[in-house]
Amino acid sequence: GLVHVINRYFTLMSECVQKEKGIIDKFIGDAIMAYWGPPFIAEEEQGMAACRAALAQVEALARFRVELPDLMGMRKNLPLINLRIGMATGEVVVGNIGSETARSYTVMGDTVNLASRFESANTMYGTRILISEETRRMVERGMETREVDLIAVKGKSDPVGIYELLAEHGKLKPEVEDRRARSEQALGAYRRQDWPVAEGLFREMVEKYADGPAKTFLERIPFLKKNPPGPGWDGVWRMTEK
Repeated sequence: GLVHVINRYFTLMSECVQKEKGIIDKFIGDAIMAYWGPPFIAEEEQGMAACRAALAQVEALARFRVELPDLMGMRKNLPLINLRIGMATGEVVVGNIGSETARSYTVMGDTVNLASRFESANTMYGTRILISEETRRMVERGMETREVDLIAVKGKSDPVGIYELLAEHGKLKPEVEDRRARSEQALGAYRRQDWPVAEGLFREMVEKYADGPAKTFLERIPFLKKNPPGPGWDGVWRMTEK
């Protein structure tokens, strides 16, 4: 039964990647690793293609949930199946990598690791699709995003901007536009260490939209109140887990 469910999930998600000229690298448990880049797609197109694939996967998840009762042969007590997507853009090592007897054409490097960290970070922020600052720059004319945080991932000292992919340009729902505007205001207050204003805005976002990142910041602010970052704080949150 598990194999039947996972194979259907992989089929739907893989179609989204392949439609946008992405290369499926491997399946890891219930995860898919994929990449975009020359010679399979033009460099200037790779970011948009990857983002379109990610948004299509969220839509495919809705179809998968509808199919789940038939796939599992049950109508009650169905598991709530969700997904997380992490995306990063940058230089990678590409080639046939493996042992003397078994190799695969794959990608390696810090960019791959960063995408993996972002995939996991969705759990902390209550989001589905997180992308790197470099990816955001590549797609800023075609995709709607919002800044989520400035973090230093475990094992790295340099901070990286983390953004949520929302929709294609021109397809943003009014309530999501409002939430993004409030998020910008709240982040500004947070980085100024104006805790009362930040808490008020984040709480409003939680009450009105059940916003995931806002919940995270509300949990974080009491710690920062007790342990003031001090003047010159750059707003970077250091992750202690992968």
